[in-house]
Amino acid sequence: MSIPDLKAQKGDTVSVHYLGRYPGGKVFDTSMEKEARTAGLFNPARDYKPLQVVLGKGQVIVGFEEALNGMKVNEEKDVTIPPEKAYGKTGKHQMAGKTLQFKLRVTNIKRP
Repeated sequence: MSIPDLKAQKGDTVSVHYLGRYPGGKVFDTSMEKEARTAGLFNPARDYKPLQVVLGKGQVIVGFEEALNGMKVNEEKDVTIPPEKAYGKTGKHQMAGKTLQFKLRVTNIKRP
């Protein structure tokens, strides 16, 4: 059950819809089918639903988790994540060295 004024904190399971873009607007990932179709990224094998993240477990990049911390259900936020809080300034990951922008919308918070 979700409490309207509950703010996401470490240990909570946060459900979040997201739209990930590079600066300049090119979409690289999203949890929303309509946005994926618009961006030409639609994959019929994918299940488009909110991403579930347990805060404090390191399941997503640092900047994404930091942005979720303190958000409430139905809150929306635009965040810009520098490479050092994403995939690093250098390295083998295809997104290393890139600044990432996310539009986030929390759909649920479950407290253990």
